[in-house]
Amino acid sequence: MRDIKYIVVHATGGSPQTTIKELLLVFKGLGWKNPGYHYVVAADGTITQLLGEEKVSNGVKGYNRMLVNVAYIGGFANGKYVDTRTAAQKASLLKLLGVLRKHYPNAIIQGHRDFSPDLNRNGIIEPNEFIKVCPCFDAKVEYKNV
Repeated sequence: MRDIKYIVVHATGGSPQTTIKELLLVFKGLGWKNPGYHYVVAADGTITQLLGEEKVSNGVKGYNRMLVNVAYIGGFANGKYVDTRTAAQKASLLKLLGVLRKHYPNAIIQGHRDFSPDLNRNGIIEPNEFIKVCPCFDAKVEYKNV
């Protein structure tokens, strides 16, 4: 069994209309053995498990052995990265994170962007320090009470 230290929230970084099949083709095109996420939430709120939690996904380089990756489909609109979550996605993410929190009560819920380095060493990872903006909102704040 893996020692899960983080539950990481992602945006897929594409259109909210992207299908699971299209997403899996992206991972295959990258040459990845496993998908980038354990769970994906579609715009209608449907949750799809892409990989068993006992397996390592490809969500955050250098950390994958210690986390479960959850993504909502979307995060890109009008030529920029933005929070495109629907009300259904927000509700399903909250539900899914609640279930994962019960399985991993000591895991920290945060966004992919929160793994960026604190370049100025002030204790805060600021937007100008983000390696990625994913999931396009502050997951630490939004899910602090999950």
